[in-house]
Amino acid sequence: MSFSSNRTISLGTNDRSEYRLFISHSWDYSQEYERMEELLDDANYFEYRNYSVPEEDAIDANSVEELKEEIREGQIKPSSVVVVLAGLYSSYSDWIGREVRIAEEENKPIIGVEPWGSDNTSDYVERHADEMVGWNTDSIVSAIRELSP
Repeated sequence: MSFSSNRTISLGTNDRSEYRLFISHSWDYSQEYERMEELLDDANYFEYRNYSVPEEDAIDANSVEELKEEIREGQIKPSSVVVVLAGLYSSYSDWIGREVRIAEEENKPIIGVEPWGSDNTSDYVERHADEMVGWNTDSIVSAIRELSP
């Protein structure tokens, strides 16, 4: 079973395109993911559909390969941009690495978001990101708009 929250957030009156996002994150650090959603939810004149997989809606798969394909087909392929939270844990997360590789295989732009309140950023994410941005609504939304096809 593939999960897509298909959650659309619309703030403001400007009729903008809806951006399709996959936010790669570690469930062990879900607070960062939740803060990212809050930043995007609070952005003015910005609509998005979130294809991420929160822990409470985990994909039901029988193997690692099946899970990779579910993420590829149900989450990353329909996304226009992959946003990667670039905390140091990203360097050591097998799944974040897999999601980044899938994004590259699918030719999806990757935006690395530097961790909030920290000087330590994942070298892995920095090497693979098309653009690195700070933890701030304007820079994140601007990068999404710039890199979305």
